[in-house]
Amino acid sequence: MPAAIDWAAPALSAAFTLWGSPVTWLEIVAFVLSLWMVERNMRVDPIAWPLAIAASALYALLFAANRLYGEATLQFFFIAVSFWGWWQWLRGHSADGTVLRVHRLPAAGRWRVALLTLLTWPLLGLALQHGTDSDVPFLDALPTVGSVAGQLLLGRKLIENWLVWLAVNLISVGLFAWKGLWLTVLLYALFAMLSVLGWRMWHRQAASA
Repeated sequence: MPAAIDWAAPALSAAFTLWGSPVTWLEIVAFVLSLWMVERNMRVDPIAWPLAIAASALYALLFAANRLYGEATLQFFFIAVSFWGWWQWLRGHSADGTVLRVHRLPAAGRWRVALLTLLTWPLLGLALQHGTDSDVPFLDALPTVGSVAGQLLLGRKLIENWLVWLAVNLISVGLFAWKGLWLTVLLYALFAMLSVLGWRMWHRQAASA
């Protein structure tokens, strides 16, 4: 990753300053791609997945350059899962063999997702605390494990992914504000609002199916 950061140094130069912190060209491009991706997700358009791959690659560099190693590593998971999600949306099927559609997660499944997320969070936090020079290991770890859950739910077109993303986005606003990544703070604040809208749109789609 250090070599990649050095290679991307021109893109990591400041385009302008926002509230006293530099906003890089890389962050601007990642911002635009990410908003486009979420808008396509809301409309259940498979093009969202290649957009996610491109945005994740850029954010991996940005987060690593800012010592957010949990978030940086998460982007590589996003890239891998995005190929899987892309396939699911194009060729996936439900348990009964029908074409994969927007649907709800049973109550037992919601509890499993919540429990696994809460159990994994401190483990990742400890790993970041002892294995990296992160100055916010547990704050970095929480949205990281939440994002894993959200991405898997999204890939299977489960409505609950939007509630998970809402929580992840609100926590991330605080994390990125701490790091002075103000354009990314704005992005995740927009993501939080879009999560509510996505939840409503997918509910309507499931009801009309």
